[in-house]
Amino acid sequence: MVQASSIKHSYPHCWRSDTPLLYRAVPSWFMRVQQMQQKLLDNNASTYWVPDSIKEGRFANWLRDARDWNLSRNRYWGTPIPVWMSEDGEEAVCIGSIEELHQLSGVKLTDLHRENVDKVTIPSSRPGMPPLKRIPEVFDCWFESGSMPYAQVHYPFENKKEFEDSFPADFIAEGADQTRGWFYTLMVISTALFDRPPFKNLIVNGLVLAEDGTKMSKSKKNYPDPMIVVNKYGADALRLYVINSPVVKAENLRFKEQGVQQILKDVFLPWYNAYRFLFQNVEQYEKDEGEFTFHEANFGKSENIMDQWIISFTQSLLSFVATEMAGYRLYTVIPRLVKFIDNLTNWYVRMNRKRLKGEGGVEDCRAALETLFGVVLTMARVMAPFTPFLTEHMYQQLRKKCPQFAGPNFASVHYLMVPTAREELIHEDVERAVLETVSLNDKYSCIT
Repeated sequence: MVQASSIKHSYPHCWRSDTPLLYRAVPSWFMRVQQMQQKLLDNNASTYWVPDSIKEGRFANWLRDARDWNLSRNRYWGTPIPVWMSEDGEEAVCIGSIEELHQLSGVKLTDLHRENVDKVTIPSSRPGMPPLKRIPEVFDCWFESGSMPYAQVHYPFENKKEFEDSFPADFIAEGADQTRGWFYTLMVISTALFDRPPFKNLIVNGLVLAEDGTKMSKSKKNYPDPMIVVNKYGADALRLYVINSPVVKAENLRFKEQGVQQILKDVFLPWYNAYRFLFQNVEQYEKDEGEFTFHEANFGKSENIMDQWIISFTQSLLSFVATEMAGYRLYTVIPRLVKFIDNLTNWYVRMNRKRLKGEGGVEDCRAALETLFGVVLTMARVMAPFTPFLTEHMYQQLRKKCPQFAGPNFASVHYLMVPTAREELIHEDVERAVLETVSLNDKYSCIT
């Protein structure tokens, strides 16, 4: 003996029961992956990821070092691996369909759960030998996840055209932990079957952690009840808080209830107040001058410099959103939308109160109301995917003043396409001039 010593090491525990685990080697079934290594890398190179660094770094490195995939598990519940084997291991049959199993065994199954499949035997092709029995292992559940594009439409047994029209997927999204999970198994199975990537675009999300930075745990209760947060602040506030966080850049978020409250305070309340202020003044206008209706053809015709500014700013926003959403850069869109709401409520509405109340005359009041109405309507349409409930509430009131939105095709804001920017209404010089004024006022407010 050269040396005798003790080594302290962490011991594996079951994450459910918190009891010690004993690892042992067991015979397993593998899928060959190593020979596909270059094909996997080539298919990965043809996809678009946000952020791109994970595609070229973590995921590409994982593919570069890919080993054969252990796809069998030794448990009862799971999808039976369809391999029937003789007792001596010399004969094996891999079954590709229910019909093939029926032809070989004479048994027609309608339920493929293990308790039914395991009873089926296949006669041996060797005279005098006992029948083949199914091997006891079931599939790794990641094999099922990676088979999702085909399994969900029961391809290739039916829906062939439906599958071919929708494959590869235009877009998928999942957490960063799926780099070695779902993203990987999707890529492996798709490459093996079609030599194609299974998706075109992919957004990698970060993880939502507890406020102290630890993993959220149901047993530890180290996070606020989601339904209490939703009932307290609304689903839209929670949604906007998450998509305006590092999570959409594949970074982790320490969830804080105060963050959801801040979205409500800084974004939703000012935005809703601008909407409510608009309708208060529309009602007053209708009392004094008759019915108010909004026609998009009149939007942008005001000669008032502040009207031109907020309209131009709105159109620039639409152009920016279209570009960034086409690039799946959600993290750049929400801050810009939030900034726009700040400019609308704190600058346009505040500086045009008298005009909106009619103190500058009927024509000027009408121009201001049409401008604010058009901007609020545009915001409801562009924000609908991010804040579906608040924008729907606003839209149902707004559409009553829009004759062009009559009929079932306009019954919901979610039936409408996101508006496209009208380039003729963008005046960069006006935006720049007003922005400089706003910046000076902000600076002066800070000094005072």
